[in-house]
Amino acid sequence: QVQRVESGGGLVQPGGSLRLSCPVSESIFRIYAMAWYRQAPGKQCELVAGITSGGSTNYADSVKGRFTIFRDYAKNTVDLQMSDLKPEDTAVYYCNTFPLANDLWGPGTRVTVSS
Repeated sequence: QVQRVESGGGLVQPGGSLRLSCPVSESIFRIYAMAWYRQAPGKQCELVAGITSGGSTNYADSVKGRFTIFRDYAKNTVDLQMSDLKPEDTAVYYCNTFPLANDLWGPGTRVTVSS
């Protein structure tokens, strides 16, 4: 079991792209889906995308068609490729299980989409 440490965030203009990355715990991934969540300033945390160990994926309607979640086996991570970013995507992004096994979160990685 590994510590979740998200990476890949940054400041981009609308329409830009970022790739977020999160280490995978194989023992956890065998019994839970892995997911990306985000929390925008002043808002509640929301589920963005999830992926099972079998490769099944699910996306929030707000990101469907723009974000892709996938397993990077070379890096042993679950990545979130974010394209056509919009200002409303601005948030701190976190990885965790789905469903949530606990309320222990990594530091997150901040995504800011602004002109």
